[in-house]
Order: sequence, then C-alpha cells, then structure tokens
Amino acid sequence: MTVPALGEETPAAGEPLSNRIRGDVGVLADKEQSPIKGDNTSLLPLPFAYFDYGRMYARLDTFGIKTLPVGYGYLELAGRVKFDGYTAGSNAALKGMGDRLNSVPLGLGTFQLTPVGGFFLYALHDINRSQGNIFEADYVAEIEFWGMTLYPETGVEYYTSQYNRYYYGVSQAQAAASGYAAYGPQGSAVPFLSMWLEVPVMKNWNADFYLRRKWLGPAIANSPLVGTRHEDGGFIAFVRHFE
Repeated sequence: MTVPALGEETPAAGEPLSNRIRGDVGVLADKEQSPIKGDNTSLLPLPFAYFDYGRMYARLDTFGIKTLPVGYGYLELAGRVKFDGYTAGSNAALKGMGDRLNSVPLGLGTFQLTPVGGFFLYALHDINRSQGNIFEADYVAEIEFWGMTLYPETGVEYYTSQYNRYYYGVSQAQAAASGYAAYGPQGSAVPFLSMWLEVPVMKNWNADFYLRRKWLGPAIANSPLVGTRHEDGGFIAFVRHFE
C-alpha cells in the first residue's frame, strides 16, 4: 500500500530535506480480505501517516530512513507493518493447523519521483518466523480533475518459497492432523492494481478513498488453506495535510 501524493511535499534527490512534517496525518478505517479459509475480513481503525520528516518517512504501512541520493530519490532503509498472520485454534477450517505470526519485513527500498510518475522498489526480509523475502515494484501516476486528485497504481509483489510455505503450506504432520493434503508451495508473483482518490474537504483537510485488488499467484491460490484467487482491500481516511 504505497500510493504517494506526488506533489511538492516530496523533495527531489539532492534537495535539502525539511526538518518539519510534509505530507498527511490522520485516521482511517481499513478493510482487508484474508485469503485464508474461515478467516474473516477485518475492519480496523488505524492511524494514517504519509509524510516526510527530514530523512524519516512514513507511507501508511511502510516506514524508514532515507540514506544516499540515488537517481530521482534515495536509497532507503525500510520496514513494513503486515497483518498476514492468522489464528488456527478458533477457526474450524484450520483444524490441525498451527497459528501463523505476522511477518516483520525489513530491508531496502527507494521511491523514484520521475517526470513520468513515481516508481517504488523494495527488497524486504521477514525477520520473524517465515524467514522469507518479499520483493515489490510498482508505478503510480497522478491525475487531477474537478479539484480532486486520482492516483492509479499498478505493480507486482513477489513472495519467496520460504514465505509461502510458512503462511500457505501444509506440513506432513499438519496434513495428518487436519485432513488436508501436504502442500509445499514455491515462490509466487502477485500483481495488483489500486486507485487512490483524494477529495478536498476544507483548507488543508482531505478525505481519501482507496481500493486495491491483488491477483494471487498459483502457488498461493492452489494452497488447500486458501479460498480465493484474489484479495481485495481498501480504506476511507480523513487527513490533515501539512505543506
């Protein structure tokens, strides 16, 4: 979830970095579909943070520090908050399966603000139980109309086999306890498309609307634990913009 505001609040590489907040802060109601059978779609009230502060940045679920200037942006130290874990004990569809903890992805990234739009690249390693890697590349454009701004985004995430085995695999022991067939998935690419609409409400205040669809790769979609071939999500936010 990395769609940016592509305007003046994001300094170009090499420009002085501001020692004040530039961007948006607020609250959001986030609704995410879980691909796991029997795991309910969640609706969470969460803080909204999409801003730069000196070398520090926040992009909703991704946080980090800008280091060396690279191209149209910076090489970044990045961390991500993911709610990809789930509890098996209270889910009848997961009887015999163990709980999965949320991943803790850390690594490197960059945001390149170019004349033709914004590009994000991330390479992250889960330091928690899966020990898998997540790679992401996406592009976002900016379209202004009727006083509003639309940010269409497209990209792809790649999850390595270690990540997929932890969250979507079924070991021999779990197969014997659950009745599911043993399953050891390989790595998978997950393309996605999203739209972010920014609507001014009053001076320096906006309402944001976000929708996203991910198409799960075969390694994930074919898991006996997964009950869908795509994953939808979105949020509604009320934010304060800081110039």
